[in-house]
Amino acid sequence: MQLHLHPNTLELGQTHWQQYLDQASDPFNQYAFHAALEQSGSVGGKSGWQTMHLEITHQGDPVALIPSYIKTHSWGEYVFDFEWANAYQRYGLEYYPKLISAVPFTPCAGPRILLAPNANLDHALSFLQEQLPHLCAQLKLSSWHWLFAQQPDWQAAQQQTWHQRMGCQYHWYNKNYHEFADFTARLTSRKRKSINKERRVIAEQGIDFTWQRGSDIKPQALQKFYHCYQSTYLKRSRQGYLTYDFFAQLLIQMPDKLLLITASQGQNPLAYALFFVDDHTLYGRYWGCLEEVDYLHFETCYYQGIDYCIANNIPHFDAGAQGEHKLARGFIPQTTHSYHYLAETGFNDAIEQYCKAEAEQIDHYVLWAQTALPYKTKQ
Repeated sequence: MQLHLHPNTLELGQTHWQQYLDQASDPFNQYAFHAALEQSGSVGGKSGWQTMHLEITHQGDPVALIPSYIKTHSWGEYVFDFEWANAYQRYGLEYYPKLISAVPFTPCAGPRILLAPNANLDHALSFLQEQLPHLCAQLKLSSWHWLFAQQPDWQAAQQQTWHQRMGCQYHWYNKNYHEFADFTARLTSRKRKSINKERRVIAEQGIDFTWQRGSDIKPQALQKFYHCYQSTYLKRSRQGYLTYDFFAQLLIQMPDKLLLITASQGQNPLAYALFFVDDHTLYGRYWGCLEEVDYLHFETCYYQGIDYCIANNIPHFDAGAQGEHKLARGFIPQTTHSYHYLAETGFNDAIEQYCKAEAEQIDHYVLWAQTALPYKTKQ
């Protein structure tokens, strides 16, 4: 097998990229998504993200494409390794640049190692493990990080010698509900009343919600959404990672994957949220509001998404990273998995202990979180 480096998504080309995808692949694997990141300046330049996709071939035939980026910082990844970087610094070593195989700014699990038809994942991962020392030496990288692997992939990754890190997110699952009340009927009385109250408070204020998909999303609405998106970051004295041009390009290149919801009171828009969708999952990704209203975030980002999944027979709702408050609203805790290789072998023992301790904490937390769910114990 051979390993090839591609420092430019656009030069790799859509036809070459898409040969690694099937029709069920999630929106974040699409060529259009990564090309929009590059063309819009959301990655590249001084962003701290430099495209460096990995491709494995065998006798000229495609085996795997691994969307990857060289990083000079750790922002926008959602698997936090700042402590690792500080440890390197204390020992006089450089942690950056590093290489991550992930979707920028997107903490969603998925098939981040894209296999050609009939390719073998175990063989591809074993070859990648053999190549990592040479790759890190060639590009002067401290490490490689594979973030948010999906379940079949992380099960295969456990056969390698990489460090495994775990995290926790909260996802909602559609149990063939016909309406929102079917979902809340599975909750305890107290939690059901609480959710109904939150929804009633919004409805009594005359706040309405409009969904637009793809080509129905007008540029003016997208601009208003982007203003809200930036305002969310400005409240934390930061700037949003993604440029307006990124979203505008997605609207042109992959409109069927985009959903925009607008919360309005009369003629006045109050909030916007942008979702991605495929046949199996609704992904809640970006939100912002023009006016603070009690429960508006929950309604816009959670309850409206649940309504959409029920109405469109979508089985899974990934409403975004973090947010323990999702538990009380029926989102189930589930672990995330990431894998890490360090070129500096002297850190391996310490990092392995760190990962094991972290995994124990996550396991304990998930067990507790399951007890905090609002579902009736007997269905």
